[in-house]
Amino acid sequence: MTSPLSREACTAIEQACTRLVLTAADATDRQDYAGLVTLFTPDGKLFRPTAPDAPLEGREAIEASYQARPAQRITRHFCSNIRVQVESAERARVSTYVQVFAADTQSEPDGHFGWPLAGRTMIGEFDDLCVLDQGAWRFAERHARFIMHRDG
Repeated sequence: MTSPLSREACTAIEQACTRLVLTAADATDRQDYAGLVTLFTPDGKLFRPTAPDAPLEGREAIEASYQARPAQRITRHFCSNIRVQVESAERARVSTYVQVFAADTQSEPDGHFGWPLAGRTMIGEFDDLCVLDQGAWRFAERHARFIMHRDG
């Protein structure tokens, strides 16, 4: 019989999984898709809001999907309410609220204000299954969904 994890071990896992979520948002916003996919296990699955029943499976498929995005579309993901449920020393579930802003860089920025926001602002959630994989915490599954949006 195994003993439960110490408070210190749970805290370390919570911090690592929170960092994983924030690193993924940063890689997405910087369009570092090669870096983003290393945050998934080799056979990781990404369930997109636009195709929740057809997950992208594996790093190659995930990266190809991101590379197909228009390069002039920039995003910023604001993550909050990150809740980590530690299941074991090698497994945790994470739930995150996310607000996504986007802009199109085809036009000129508005001086020091940057590019105007695109018409739609979205609020969604990530539900992640994170696992310890070769010494690093990674996404085994990431379920993304939109909850609400605002146009204009």
